[in-house]
Amino acid sequence: MELMKFLRAQWDRAGAVLGVVIGAVMLIVGWVGVSGSGLPAGQIPYVISCGVGGLFILGVAAVLWLSADLRDEWHKLDRIENAIRSADSQAGAAAPSPAAAAAPAEVEAQPAARTTTPRPRKATTAPRKRAARSRTTAS
Repeated sequence: MELMKFLRAQWDRAGAVLGVVIGAVMLIVGWVGVSGSGLPAGQIPYVISCGVGGLFILGVAAVLWLSADLRDEWHKLDRIENAIRSADSQAGAAAPSPAAAAAPAEVEAQPAARTTTPRPRKATTAPRKRAARSRTTAS
């Protein structure tokens, strides 16, 4: 029962582990098949079916594992956000501080100061004058 609960909760990690096992088995079968055949015509089917297929399944397993890690990070961020919101709501229920009560209700936003220096402009050059072509006549 615990195994099924774990597999439902961590389906992407379980799929990643399964993918690594299947991909490794496919690569080993492909290697054995290629090493047993001396002719390239007999090796190519093993390379294509087992080699490429095994690498593809290993790639899918890596993506599943990264997906599980990202999901864990998002859950952690959600818990942090909920803790901050609950702390804010508890602090909001308390009486406002005297400084906050004395502050004006609307504060006009000031434009932000420029933090970067402007880029120098490109030096423009005067348009080139075409050299007058001398027309020579054949004598």
